[in-house]
Amino acid sequence: MAVMLYHPLVNPPAEVVHQALLYWDGISSVVPRALPAPGRRPPSRTPEPALDLLRPDLRELRDRGLYSPLVVDPDLLYPLHHRPEACPPDEPDPTWVILEDGLRRMAGGGRPPRPPASPGHFIIPMKTHWRLEELLCELGLAEEVQRPDLPEGYALSVAEEVQQFVVGTVVRGIADDASRSGTAHFPYTDREEAHRWALRPSPAGHPVLSWEMELGRLLPLPAPGTPTAEVLAFRERHRDERLRLMRALHRMLGDLRRDYEHPADVLARLRREIDQAVGDYRAAVRASRTAWVSRSVTVAVALGAAGAGAHLAPGLEWVLGTVGGYTLNVATREIRPAAKEAREHDFSYLHRVGASLGEPHPARHGLLHRAVRALSFPRPRR
Repeated sequence: MAVMLYHPLVNPPAEVVHQALLYWDGISSVVPRALPAPGRRPPSRTPEPALDLLRPDLRELRDRGLYSPLVVDPDLLYPLHHRPEACPPDEPDPTWVILEDGLRRMAGGGRPPRPPASPGHFIIPMKTHWRLEELLCELGLAEEVQRPDLPEGYALSVAEEVQQFVVGTVVRGIADDASRSGTAHFPYTDREEAHRWALRPSPAGHPVLSWEMELGRLLPLPAPGTPTAEVLAFRERHRDERLRLMRALHRMLGDLRRDYEHPADVLARLRREIDQAVGDYRAAVRASRTAWVSRSVTVAVALGAAGAGAHLAPGLEWVLGTVGGYTLNVATREIRPAAKEAREHDFSYLHRVGASLGEPHPARHGLLHRAVRALSFPRPRR
């Protein structure tokens, strides 16, 4: 199974939920744990989610087994500070080093991102580690504010930059922990900065290249305002077409990761399978009474070896060819994951809810983001 792990918020936007219902086995988000009722002890060590924080539609999807509130036990977040199995004894965990270094740089800059006078962005207790909360307050990057709607009764008010840095950096570790249950969880966000930090720099400084691939044209979505019940009906009615398409695309992404030196060969091998899967799915879309739109969905795929840097230049863009009437674009990016070795399925997704594929993306700068535009090509002449 493959589950979308949405971040950084508890409640994903409706378009992201519809994306998950059509193209994933389910969706998950990180939810604070519920505190036990006064005078009662928790029935087990497994923390219960604070379901009252979820929208009604997510509660219904949970009842159907399509949404899972992911509760992070403090014991799982403690290794954020020191995880012996991930690094040598007495060496800090790479993720913690990234967080501490990044936050200290923010606090020591000329214009540190202080909490706003009117809180709008929060870090919720039980979605981080107490040591991290302590560091944020110590550096003046967070202030504790009362939140009666939360189980703990408070939250940390932070600037948006701080929130997305923290959650985007931590989410891959949370996904790794959740995937140990046998269901693969893939980080997925609609926030540029959170996506950037999910591909976080490594304190060890070992560069790893990644493919950044635009798939939105192949994954149409119901138009905004479409009832979720209608999306569920399409999901069930065209289950076979959906699964064939997703199997073909995930196979392509996996092969790109392993055979990174020959991307055109990967597409040539899988062209027929993808063409057929896309054609069948598009026929199902045309036959439905629902209005459909294309949104930008970018997947970053970590390559299988750091040595790829000797063969591919960061920033080089490859237009691999056309499948299903659409041109696929793959661009190399230099990333520096915190993990010492690339994961078997090290994918991270960015969903631009407000932009269609025909619109240019804003310029992106820095180590991970050179200016780039989503490619929207006309259909080839037959």
